Amino acid sequence: MSAQPANTVTEVEVPEESIHGYAAKWVSAEPPKSVEEAILRHSWRGMLELSKFVSPTYCHDAARQILSWPLGTVLVTTGFFVAGQPETDGPAGTMVLARALKMLGFTPVIVAEPFAREYFRLQDFAVEPVLPKNDAAFYGRMLKEHAPVGLVSIERCGRNAENDYCNMRGESVAALTSCVDELFLQAKGIVPTVSVGDGGNEIGMGNLAGEIRESLELSPCTVEVDNLVLASVSNWGAYGIAACLEELSGTTLLPEWPEVYEFLVRTVELGTVDGVTREPVATVDGYALSVSQNVYQNLLGLIRH
Repeated sequence: MSAQPANTVTEVEVPEESIHGYAAKWVSAEPPKSVEEAILRHSWRGMLELSKFVSPTYCHDAARQILSWPLGTVLVTTGFFVAGQPETDGPAGTMVLARALKMLGFTPVIVAEPFAREYFRLQDFAVEPVLPKNDAAFYGRMLKEHAPVGLVSIERCGRNAENDYCNMRGESVAALTSCVDELFLQAKGIVPTVSVGDGGNEIGMGNLAGEIRESLELSPCTVEVDNLVLASVSNWGAYGIAACLEELSGTTLLPEWPEVYEFLVRTVELGTVDGVTREPVATVDGYALSVSQNVYQNLLGLIRH
């Protein structure tokens, strides 16, 4: 079954305060010196610690990987369920990155549950709808039909060692979560893959499964990818990849912040909730909107200085 939009939000609330306050491990008044530093600021879920186990230029590495692909279809998946509703983290980052891919000449196709159609309708992105009942053969046919040049996952829950799909509270969301990670399992060694995660249970975190079990004390996703991008918030990680694509390609790709904000508000109007507070408000993972805006502006500053 697919999630239905919650009560429509006619006046979307934008809380002024982060529930995390400023107890985060990495808060600085100084501008970040790199994209990777920018997207790891305000870390509270262990991503800063995990970054010690990946390349210091991991976001640029992902962008270089994408720029090495021949032009063609890129399957981009997002959609993480919290309290029965899709969360605000994921869709906005997907919009920004899919927009960048399209401007570079790729054909992005969004793979998600049917709720995503309305999110991306105004951007005119194709959406390949999926349902929890779809099996491995279904995803095999999808790969054959689209013949993608690459796969990208942004804040998408992946299966753990118990073959379950769980949120950060350890609650199963398998009843709502389609097995999109099957695409990445079947594509391994055949189609290049990139993912963004911020907690340990997302597609791609299988790259660091041992480190996650040891340091975060949760059952991580076991699905691996070629390039994993860590971020304090997955939207920020997707913005970071798009920023690196702009920097490396010399093509202006990132939209201005108001366009991103308007998209985020639209997803709330259509039923998304903050993944931490579980409230239908225009914030992501409990951070005040001003924090996300600051991260985004820092990325623009880094690549357009």
